[in-house]
Parts: sequence; C-alpha cells; structure tokens
Amino acid sequence: MSENNYSYFTEPNLQQDFAQCITPFWQQHVMQNRFTGQGDVLVHYAYCIPADAHASVVISSGRIESLLKYQEVIYDLYHQGFAVFILDHRGQGLSGRMRDNPHLGFVNHFDEYVADMQYFLNHVVIPNQQGELNLLCHSMGSAIGALTLLSLPEVFSRVVFCAPMFGIRPAMPAWLASTLITVNRAYNALIPGASGYFFGQRDYHEEPFATNRLTGSEARYQLFRELYAQQPEIRLGGVTPEWLAAASAAMWQIEQHASELTLPVTVFSAERDGVVDNQRQQRVVSHMPDANWVSVAGAKHEILIEQDAIRTPVMRQIVRFFTPGA
Repeated sequence: MSENNYSYFTEPNLQQDFAQCITPFWQQHVMQNRFTGQGDVLVHYAYCIPADAHASVVISSGRIESLLKYQEVIYDLYHQGFAVFILDHRGQGLSGRMRDNPHLGFVNHFDEYVADMQYFLNHVVIPNQQGELNLLCHSMGSAIGALTLLSLPEVFSRVVFCAPMFGIRPAMPAWLASTLITVNRAYNALIPGASGYFFGQRDYHEEPFATNRLTGSEARYQLFRELYAQQPEIRLGGVTPEWLAAASAAMWQIEQHASELTLPVTVFSAERDGVVDNQRQQRVVSHMPDANWVSVAGAKHEILIEQDAIRTPVMRQIVRFFTPGA
C-alpha cells in the first residue's frame, strides 16, 4: 500500500483497533527470539517481514521502553512495505537485567548497547534485510544509534532521530554533573541499604496522565500504562549514577564526532520536551553534514505515541524519508 493511501489509527478508536488489528498482527506476523550479549546478558528481539517488502527499518528504542510498546509503529511500517527489526536494550524491556533489583536503570558503558546492536545487525538483521536499511531511533536509542553509525558507517542508508538524547535535562555544567555522580556513587557504596539509584530516583511508578512529561495523547498513554501493568517484567525505574556517567560519556563522544555522521539524517525535536536538552541537541545536529532538524510544534518527548495531529504527519514524513523517490 502506498504511503499516501495508508490510514493511520486514530485515538477515538485506538483501543478497539489495537484489539482487532494490532494484537492479531503481532501474534501472526512477528517473530521473537533472543541472543546472549556481553556478560551473559540475554537480549530479546523481534522482527517481521512483509511479502512485498521494499526496504528495512531497525528501531532503537528509548530508556525504559520495550519493543512491545512499539506495536503500533511496527504495524504501520510493516503495512507500508518495510521489514522491521527491533531489540530490547540490555537492562530493560524483555531483556536481561544486570542488577538484583530489576528496576535499576544500569549500564556499565554505552559500548555494551552498541555491541548488542552490532550483533543484532550482523546475525539477525542483515541476513534478513530487504532493500535499503534504515534506522529509526528515539531518545536514548538515538545515542545508541549514533554510536552504532559511527562504528558501522556503511550499513545504514538513512536515519531518523526522534527527540534524540544528545543532551539531558536539567542541563548543567560538566563539572557539576561529574561531581554529583561521584558523590552519589560513594554514597551508594558506603551507606548500608542505599537504593543504588541516583539522587531522587526510585522504582517504577505510574505517573498520572495529567502530570506526565511524555505525551499529550491520553489514549496512547493509557495503552502504554496498561501494557506495563499487564507485563510487570518489562517495568524499569530510575537511573543509577553508573548509567548517568555512561550516558554523559556517550553524549560527549557523539558531540565530538557528529561531523562523521554523513548519511542523510532527519531529526524530529519535540517542542515541549521536558526530558532531553533541545538546545544541545540542535547544536550537535548542526555538525552533521546532511541533517534536517525539524521542531515538532506541541509535541512532548514521545513523538511516536503523541496525539494524532502530531504523530500522523511525523509518521508520514518518516515513511517518505525512508522511501527515496516516493
């Protein structure tokens, strides 16, 4: 089906459409499996390939997310002729955890995320690839995606970054962030019963829609929360100082090497983002030779689960960008 004729789901009927269309599609067409990553961490993944696939898309999701949260996005891409591949980053979703408390947002270094992505590409994606390979990233997944592109510059044809985590909020001087991380690590090591979280962070909790920072779509927000209620194993809490240190190092590396990301890039920046630092994001993107930075009016952080008036035009632009000559 051509992009111009494709009908995206709408919020008033989303619950019904999910039950009648998306869930059966997921059960019938989506293959799931896992592989063992560094440190014996199990990494869960999924993919689906339509019979008429003309191109492929790898999705790199954001922090706390699971591939299960991307069912609507995957459905949309599949039905417009894309083979779709997605993994759950280590430490979240259906993938293995690295701490006794499964809610702790932990990673040693973003190189571990990148190594998982490289293995996924080499052993699952490329052997099943249809047409050109594109990369669709959200938030933390954009940092992982950018680092993967730097390590494998010839694999992907185009990349979309949605609300990319090239800087995080609250923005603060590097020296202050480093000091807080060092103090927090010492606190967690020395204080009996310390949670292991960074200051102010905690286990997973459900934020009411009225105060959420993620989306203005109540229908999509409720589906997201219902999913996490039904499958508690995919829940994730706040970040650890180790994750923050790793994220800081990754974002610095991306800023230093942004000019090496020479493939065509489209960036969708959420105008009302309360999670990532849009100023630093725009600065980083300005160093990419072939990048188009688009500010999405009215959007909160999670553009791909936003209100129809925001989400549908963005999805149409993504499909057009991934379909040269369309």
